[in-house]
Amino acid sequence: MDESTILAAAGAGIVLILGYLAMSGGSGANAKRKNAIVNSGKPVKSGIFAFLKSEDNSNRRKQIEASLGDLEMRTRDKEKARKTLKAKLIQADWSMTAQTFMMVSVILGVIAAAGAFLAKAPLLIVAGIGIVVGFGLPRWFLNMVVTRRQKKFTEHFSDAMDIIVRGVRTGLPLGDCLKIIAHESPEPVQTEFRLVVEAEGVGVPIETCLERMYDRMPLSEVKFFSTVLNIQRSTGGNLGEALANLSNVLRGRKMLREKIKALAAEAKASAMIIGALPPGVMVLVTMMAPDYMTELYTTKTGHRNLMIGAAMMVSGTLVMRKMINFKI
Repeated sequence: MDESTILAAAGAGIVLILGYLAMSGGSGANAKRKNAIVNSGKPVKSGIFAFLKSEDNSNRRKQIEASLGDLEMRTRDKEKARKTLKAKLIQADWSMTAQTFMMVSVILGVIAAAGAFLAKAPLLIVAGIGIVVGFGLPRWFLNMVVTRRQKKFTEHFSDAMDIIVRGVRTGLPLGDCLKIIAHESPEPVQTEFRLVVEAEGVGVPIETCLERMYDRMPLSEVKFFSTVLNIQRSTGGNLGEALANLSNVLRGRKMLREKIKALAAEAKASAMIIGALPPGVMVLVTMMAPDYMTELYTTKTGHRNLMIGAAMMVSGTLVMRKMINFKI
């Protein structure tokens, strides 16, 4: 064979080898791509270090579950802490400590029980009066003060949101808007925002300030406001528009609450009449025919019947209150 024939054969062989390698490489890439698409979302079970990957995924899942469990536990503990006597006193804006409140409650209960004992009332009635006056009445009054303060805060909170919206749209920073609310808004909005401004002025982060505000005023409106500010600070966005939407939502909730109150007024009046009728009839019969009611007040059977009747009246009143009390 001559030299030209040998060179032509070698060149043809090189071309065939390169073409085969190119075709095999492309098919291998296509096969890898196809396998990646087919096996997407499935755990890889082949390979030398496959067990390390599965173990890593399981450990990460356990860490996420543990962190979520800790977060839920902390949230639950915070919710329980907001319902304690110390938290209720803070929510009522009272400077009294929990120990002082308990001492005053015990003193009132002892005084009421001593007065009933000196009036020669039965021992069961004396004990009942002492428990009601010592533990029930002070806590009822405290809860009433907290509810009234929260109601006033809710009435003026949407106006505070409008102040922030107007200030942000005119170019004022958020801190100056909070200072305006702390000086111009009515109580208790003024006090709550003043505490936020003072805490932020000494270097406390705004997230912590809003969390403390929610501890002092555990309302969904405050939680909405805190969530909006935290999201805006972390992700950005139009704060004025977000707070304007929040203000509209708060006003809508207020209007719906007032509408429910108007619709439930008739049911509340009926419940008050039904609850006041038995004690009123008992008092009238006692005044008109005292001899007829003597055994009810002087015998053990009468005392037992009075206690049973009082328990049934209280339970019935609580059931009626639960039926007509709507929360949104």
